[in-house]
Amino acid sequence: MKIAMIAPIAWRTPPRAYGPWELVTSLLTEALVARGVDVTLFATQDSLTKATLAGPVPAPYSEDPSVDAKVWEMRHLAAVFERADEFDLIHNQADFPAHAFAGLVDTPMVTTIHGFSSDRIVPMYEPYQDRVHYVAISDADRHPRLRYADTIHHGIPIEDFPFDPAGSDDLLFFGRIHPDKGAAEAIAVAKATGRRLVMAGIVQDQGYWEREVAPHVDGECIVYRGPVGGVDRTATLGRAKALLHLINFDEPFGLSVVEAMACGTPVIAIRRGSMPELIEDGVNGFLVDSVEEAVAALARIDTIDREACRAAAAARFSVDRMADRYIALYRRILGR
Repeated sequence: MKIAMIAPIAWRTPPRAYGPWELVTSLLTEALVARGVDVTLFATQDSLTKATLAGPVPAPYSEDPSVDAKVWEMRHLAAVFERADEFDLIHNQADFPAHAFAGLVDTPMVTTIHGFSSDRIVPMYEPYQDRVHYVAISDADRHPRLRYADTIHHGIPIEDFPFDPAGSDDLLFFGRIHPDKGAAEAIAVAKATGRRLVMAGIVQDQGYWEREVAPHVDGECIVYRGPVGGVDRTATLGRAKALLHLINFDEPFGLSVVEAMACGTPVIAIRRGSMPELIEDGVNGFLVDSVEEAVAALARIDTIDREACRAAAAARFSVDRMADRYIALYRRILGR
Protein backbone atom coordinates (compact mmCIF):
# COMPACT_ATOMS: atom_id res chain seq x y z
CA MET A 1 0.00 0.00 0.00
CA LYS A 2 1.48 3.35 -1.09
CA ILE A 3 0.10 6.42 0.67
CA ALA A 4 0.67 10.10 -0.06
CA MET A 5 0.23 11.95 3.23
CA ILE A 6 -0.44 15.70 2.89
CA ALA A 7 0.66 17.67 5.95
CA PRO A 8 -0.23 21.32 6.56
CA ILE A 9 2.63 23.76 6.04
CA ALA A 10 1.94 26.31 8.78
CA TRP A 11 4.42 24.51 11.03
CA ARG A 12 7.07 21.82 10.69
CA THR A 13 5.95 18.18 10.84
CA PRO A 14 6.22 17.34 13.71
CA PRO A 15 5.94 20.85 15.20
CA ARG A 16 8.62 22.26 17.45
CA ALA A 17 5.95 23.42 19.92
CA TYR A 18 2.47 24.42 18.71
CA GLY A 19 0.97 22.73 15.65
CA PRO A 20 -1.77 20.18 16.46
CA TRP A 21 -2.60 19.21 12.86
CA GLU A 22 1.08 18.72 12.06
CA LEU A 23 1.51 16.70 15.25
CA VAL A 24 -1.31 14.29 14.43
CA THR A 25 -0.05 13.97 10.85
CA SER A 26 3.40 13.07 12.14
CA LEU A 27 2.13 10.55 14.68
CA LEU A 28 0.00 8.75 12.10
CA THR A 29 2.73 8.81 9.45
CA GLU A 30 5.35 7.28 11.74
CA ALA A 31 2.90 4.63 13.00
CA LEU A 32 2.02 3.65 9.43
CA VAL A 33 5.68 3.37 8.47
CA ALA A 34 6.33 1.19 11.53
CA ARG A 35 3.59 -1.15 10.22
CA GLY A 36 5.28 -1.45 6.84
CA VAL A 37 3.10 1.00 4.92
CA ASP A 38 4.95 2.86 2.16
CA VAL A 39 4.25 6.52 3.00
CA THR A 40 5.47 9.62 1.21
CA LEU A 41 5.00 12.63 3.49
CA PHE A 42 4.45 15.91 1.67
CA ALA A 43 5.49 18.52 4.25
CA THR A 44 7.91 21.40 4.74
CA GLN A 45 11.49 20.53 3.85
CA ASP A 46 12.67 20.86 7.47
CA SER A 47 10.23 18.14 8.59
CA LEU A 48 11.44 15.00 10.35
CA THR A 49 10.13 11.59 9.35
CA LYS A 50 10.98 7.95 8.67
CA ALA A 51 8.70 8.12 5.63
CA THR A 52 9.90 9.46 2.30
CA LEU A 53 9.87 13.25 2.64
CA ALA A 54 8.73 15.20 -0.42
CA GLY A 55 7.49 18.63 -1.40
CA PRO A 56 8.86 22.02 -2.46
CA VAL A 57 8.01 24.15 0.60
CA PRO A 58 11.28 25.43 2.10
CA ALA A 59 9.99 26.30 5.58
CA PRO A 60 6.77 26.73 7.58
CA TYR A 61 4.99 29.98 6.79
CA SER A 62 4.22 30.59 10.47
CA GLU A 63 7.96 30.57 11.22
CA ASP A 64 9.46 32.14 8.08
CA PRO A 65 7.83 35.38 6.87
CA SER A 66 9.46 35.00 3.45
CA VAL A 67 7.19 31.99 2.76
CA ASP A 68 3.88 33.29 1.36
CA ALA A 69 1.15 30.99 2.65
CA LYS A 70 -1.11 31.09 -0.42
CA VAL A 71 1.67 30.73 -2.96
CA TRP A 72 3.43 27.85 -1.26
CA GLU A 73 0.23 26.03 -0.32
CA MET A 74 -0.60 25.84 -4.03
CA ARG A 75 2.94 24.67 -4.86
CA HIS A 76 2.64 22.11 -2.06
CA LEU A 77 -0.62 20.65 -3.34
CA ALA A 78 0.47 20.72 -6.98
CA ALA A 79 3.49 18.61 -6.05
CA VAL A 80 1.20 15.96 -4.57
CA PHE A 81 -1.39 15.77 -7.32
CA GLU A 82 1.15 15.83 -10.16
CA ARG A 83 2.36 12.51 -8.72
CA ALA A 84 -1.08 11.12 -7.83
CA ASP A 85 -0.80 8.06 -10.07
CA GLU A 86 2.23 6.87 -8.05
CA PHE A 87 0.03 6.23 -4.99
CA ASP A 88 -2.80 3.90 -4.03
CA LEU A 89 -4.39 6.59 -1.86
CA ILE A 90 -3.94 10.25 -0.94
CA HIS A 91 -4.58 11.18 2.70
CA ASN A 92 -5.15 14.91 3.14
CA GLN A 93 -4.59 16.43 6.60
CA ALA A 94 -4.42 20.01 5.31
CA ASP A 95 -8.03 21.23 5.21
CA PHE A 96 -10.12 22.00 2.12
CA PRO A 97 -7.75 23.42 -0.59
CA ALA A 98 -6.75 19.91 -1.72
CA HIS A 99 -10.35 19.23 -2.74
CA ALA A 100 -9.91 21.56 -5.71
CA PHE A 101 -7.58 18.93 -7.21
CA ALA A 102 -9.60 15.84 -6.24
CA GLY A 103 -11.63 15.59 -9.44
CA LEU A 104 -8.54 15.83 -11.63
CA VAL A 105 -7.03 12.50 -10.54
CA ASP A 106 -8.24 8.90 -10.21
CA THR A 107 -6.44 8.14 -6.95
CA PRO A 108 -8.82 7.67 -3.99
CA MET A 109 -8.62 10.41 -1.39
CA VAL A 110 -9.25 10.68 2.35
CA THR A 111 -9.55 13.98 4.20
CA THR A 112 -9.32 14.11 7.97
CA ILE A 113 -11.45 17.10 8.96
CA HIS A 114 -9.70 18.69 11.94
CA GLY A 115 -12.63 21.00 12.65
CA PHE A 116 -14.69 23.69 10.98
CA SER A 117 -13.56 27.28 11.51
CA SER A 118 -17.04 28.32 10.31
CA ASP A 119 -19.81 27.17 7.98
CA ARG A 120 -18.30 29.39 5.31
CA ILE A 121 -15.82 26.63 4.41
CA VAL A 122 -18.52 23.96 3.88
CA PRO A 123 -18.82 24.84 0.14
CA MET A 124 -15.34 23.35 -0.28
CA TYR A 125 -16.49 20.13 1.41
CA GLU A 126 -20.09 19.47 0.38
CA PRO A 127 -19.63 19.29 -3.43
CA TYR A 128 -16.70 16.85 -3.07
CA GLN A 129 -18.19 14.27 -0.72
CA ASP A 130 -18.86 11.80 -3.55
CA ARG A 131 -15.17 11.95 -4.44
CA VAL A 132 -13.42 12.36 -1.06
CA HIS A 133 -13.82 10.08 1.96
CA TYR A 134 -14.24 12.29 5.04
CA VAL A 135 -13.07 11.32 8.52
CA ALA A 136 -14.37 13.14 11.59
CA ILE A 137 -12.11 13.42 14.63
CA SER A 138 -15.13 13.19 16.95
CA ASP A 139 -18.80 12.37 16.53
CA ALA A 140 -19.57 15.83 17.87
CA ASP A 141 -17.70 17.44 14.97
CA ARG A 142 -19.69 15.74 12.21
CA HIS A 143 -21.34 18.38 10.04
CA PRO A 144 -25.00 17.61 9.30
CA ARG A 145 -24.60 18.30 5.57
CA LEU A 146 -21.70 15.91 5.05
CA ARG A 147 -21.34 12.14 4.76
CA TYR A 148 -18.47 10.48 6.59
CA ALA A 149 -16.47 7.33 6.03
CA ASP A 150 -15.65 7.07 9.74
CA THR A 151 -14.99 8.83 13.03
CA ILE A 152 -11.43 8.24 14.22
CA HIS A 153 -10.24 9.87 17.43
CA HIS A 154 -6.69 11.19 17.54
CA GLY A 155 -4.08 9.04 19.22
CA ILE A 156 -1.00 10.00 21.21
CA PRO A 157 2.18 8.05 22.06
CA ILE A 158 1.22 7.16 25.62
CA GLU A 159 4.80 6.14 26.45
CA ASP A 160 5.97 9.72 25.74
CA PHE A 161 3.75 11.10 28.52
CA PRO A 162 5.22 10.07 31.89
CA PHE A 163 2.68 9.31 34.57
CA ASP A 164 2.80 11.74 37.51
CA PRO A 165 1.02 10.06 40.44
CA ALA A 166 0.96 13.19 42.61
CA GLY A 167 0.82 16.29 40.41
CA SER A 168 0.93 19.52 42.41
CA ASP A 169 -1.49 22.15 43.73
CA ASP A 170 -1.24 24.18 40.52
CA LEU A 171 -4.00 24.49 37.95
CA LEU A 172 -3.14 24.43 34.25
CA PHE A 173 -4.44 26.20 31.15
CA PHE A 174 -2.91 24.64 28.05
CA GLY A 175 -3.90 25.95 24.63
CA ARG A 176 -4.24 28.94 22.34
CA ILE A 177 -4.72 32.29 24.06
CA HIS A 178 -8.01 32.95 22.34
CA PRO A 179 -11.59 33.51 23.57
CA ASP A 180 -12.59 30.07 22.24
CA LYS A 181 -10.24 28.29 24.61
CA GLY A 182 -11.38 29.93 27.84
CA ALA A 183 -8.17 31.49 29.16
CA ALA A 184 -10.10 34.21 31.03
CA GLU A 185 -12.40 31.59 32.56
CA ALA A 186 -9.40 29.61 33.78
CA ILE A 187 -8.04 32.73 35.45
CA ALA A 188 -11.43 33.32 37.11
CA VAL A 189 -11.44 29.79 38.54
CA ALA A 190 -7.88 30.16 39.83
CA LYS A 191 -8.69 33.44 41.56
CA ALA A 192 -11.92 32.09 43.04
CA THR A 193 -10.12 29.09 44.53
CA GLY A 194 -6.86 30.79 45.51
CA ARG A 195 -4.80 28.40 43.42
CA ARG A 196 -1.82 29.19 41.22
CA LEU A 197 -2.54 28.95 37.49
CA VAL A 198 0.13 28.01 34.95
CA MET A 199 -0.73 29.04 31.38
CA ALA A 200 0.96 27.61 28.28
CA GLY A 201 0.21 28.26 24.62
CA ILE A 202 0.63 30.68 21.75
CA VAL A 203 -1.07 34.08 21.79
CA GLN A 204 -3.49 33.82 18.88
CA ASP A 205 -5.66 36.85 19.68
CA GLN A 206 -3.49 39.78 20.70
CA GLY A 207 -6.41 42.00 21.71
CA TYR A 208 -7.86 39.28 23.94
CA TRP A 209 -4.44 38.74 25.51
CA GLU A 210 -4.06 42.44 26.26
CA ARG A 211 -7.60 42.86 27.65
CA GLU A 212 -8.39 39.61 29.44
CA VAL A 213 -5.15 37.80 30.22
CA ALA A 214 -2.04 39.97 30.45
CA PRO A 215 -3.38 42.24 33.25
CA HIS A 216 -3.64 39.18 35.51
CA VAL A 217 -0.25 37.66 34.71
CA ASP A 218 1.97 38.46 37.67
CA GLY A 219 4.50 35.63 37.52
CA GLU A 220 3.37 34.32 40.90
CA CYS A 221 -0.36 33.54 41.06
CA ILE A 222 -0.89 33.62 37.30
CA VAL A 223 2.14 32.43 35.33
CA TYR A 224 2.42 32.51 31.52
CA ARG A 225 5.08 30.26 29.98
CA GLY A 226 4.36 30.71 26.28
CA PRO A 227 4.27 27.73 23.93
CA VAL A 228 6.03 24.71 25.41
CA GLY A 229 7.27 21.60 23.64
CA GLY A 230 9.24 18.43 24.22
CA VAL A 231 10.00 17.36 27.77
CA ASP A 232 8.75 20.68 29.14
CA ARG A 233 5.35 20.01 27.54
CA THR A 234 4.87 16.63 29.18
CA ALA A 235 6.21 17.81 32.54
CA THR A 236 3.83 20.78 32.50
CA LEU A 237 0.85 18.55 31.73
CA GLY A 238 1.74 16.07 34.46
CA ARG A 239 2.53 18.52 37.26
CA ALA A 240 -0.97 20.03 37.43
CA LYS A 241 -3.71 19.34 39.94
CA ALA A 242 -6.18 19.69 37.06
CA LEU A 243 -6.33 20.95 33.48
CA LEU A 244 -8.97 23.65 33.01
CA HIS A 245 -10.54 23.38 29.56
CA LEU A 246 -13.34 25.91 29.92
CA ILE A 247 -14.02 26.35 26.23
CA ASN A 248 -16.41 28.78 24.58
CA PHE A 249 -16.83 26.82 21.34
CA ASP A 250 -17.60 23.29 20.23
CA GLU A 251 -14.16 21.71 20.53
CA PRO A 252 -13.57 19.27 17.64
CA PHE A 253 -11.25 17.07 19.72
CA GLY A 254 -8.80 18.51 22.26
CA LEU A 255 -5.33 16.95 22.15
CA SER A 256 -4.23 18.63 25.37
CA VAL A 257 -7.16 17.00 27.19
CA VAL A 258 -6.01 13.51 26.23
CA GLU A 259 -2.35 14.36 26.83
CA ALA A 260 -3.11 15.62 30.34
CA MET A 261 -5.09 12.48 31.15
CA ALA A 262 -2.19 10.34 29.89
CA CYS A 263 0.00 12.03 32.50
CA GLY A 264 -2.60 11.33 35.19
CA THR A 265 -3.98 14.88 35.31
CA PRO A 266 -7.79 15.08 35.46
CA VAL A 267 -9.62 17.59 33.29
CA ILE A 268 -12.41 20.02 34.18
CA ALA A 269 -14.09 20.93 30.91
CA ILE A 270 -17.14 22.75 29.65
CA ARG A 271 -19.69 20.27 28.32
CA ARG A 272 -19.37 21.26 24.66
CA GLY A 273 -18.21 19.64 21.44
CA SER A 274 -16.17 16.49 21.89
CA MET A 275 -15.71 16.84 25.64
CA PRO A 276 -18.40 14.26 26.57
CA GLU A 277 -16.65 11.80 24.21
CA LEU A 278 -13.29 12.26 25.94
CA ILE A 279 -14.25 12.77 29.58
CA GLU A 280 -16.16 10.29 31.71
CA ASP A 281 -17.57 12.49 34.45
CA GLY A 282 -16.13 11.54 37.83
CA VAL A 283 -13.61 9.08 36.36
CA ASN A 284 -11.03 11.13 34.45
CA GLY A 285 -12.42 14.59 35.15
CA PHE A 286 -15.61 16.60 35.40
CA LEU A 287 -17.97 18.07 32.81
CA VAL A 288 -19.38 21.46 33.80
CA ASP A 289 -21.52 24.21 32.32
CA SER A 290 -20.10 27.34 33.95
CA VAL A 291 -17.19 28.85 35.84
CA GLU A 292 -19.18 28.41 39.06
CA GLU A 293 -19.59 24.70 38.38
CA ALA A 294 -15.87 24.45 37.59
CA VAL A 295 -15.07 25.97 40.99
CA ALA A 296 -17.37 23.42 42.65
CA ALA A 297 -15.82 20.56 40.66
CA LEU A 298 -12.36 21.60 41.76
CA ALA A 299 -13.40 21.02 45.37
CA ARG A 300 -13.95 17.37 44.39
CA ILE A 301 -10.85 16.92 42.28
CA ASP A 302 -9.11 14.66 44.80
CA THR A 303 -11.85 12.07 44.29
CA ILE A 304 -10.40 11.43 40.83
CA ASP A 305 -7.90 8.56 40.64
CA ARG A 306 -4.92 9.74 38.59
CA GLU A 307 -4.15 6.14 37.61
CA ALA A 308 -7.67 5.86 36.19
CA CYS A 309 -7.02 8.96 34.07
CA ARG A 310 -3.90 7.35 32.65
CA ALA A 311 -5.67 4.04 32.02
CA ALA A 312 -8.55 5.70 30.17
CA ALA A 313 -6.18 7.57 27.87
CA ALA A 314 -4.11 4.44 27.16
CA ALA A 315 -7.18 2.33 26.38
CA ARG A 316 -8.94 4.79 24.09
CA PHE A 317 -6.46 7.27 22.64
CA SER A 318 -3.25 5.47 21.69
CA VAL A 319 -1.41 6.02 18.40
CA ASP A 320 -1.68 2.29 17.73
CA ARG A 321 -5.46 2.40 17.92
CA MET A 322 -5.58 5.42 15.61
CA ALA A 323 -3.25 3.83 13.06
CA ASP A 324 -5.15 0.53 13.06
CA ARG A 325 -8.43 2.37 12.43
CA TYR A 326 -6.94 4.29 9.49
CA ILE A 327 -5.41 1.18 7.93
CA ALA A 328 -8.79 -0.55 8.17
CA LEU A 329 -10.38 2.46 6.45
CA TYR A 330 -7.74 2.48 3.68
CA ARG A 331 -8.38 -1.22 3.05
CA ARG A 332 -12.15 -0.71 2.87
CA ILE A 333 -11.70 2.10 0.34
CA LEU A 334 -9.25 0.08 -1.75
CA GLY A 335 -11.36 -3.08 -1.52
CA ARG A 336 -8.63 -5.09 0.17
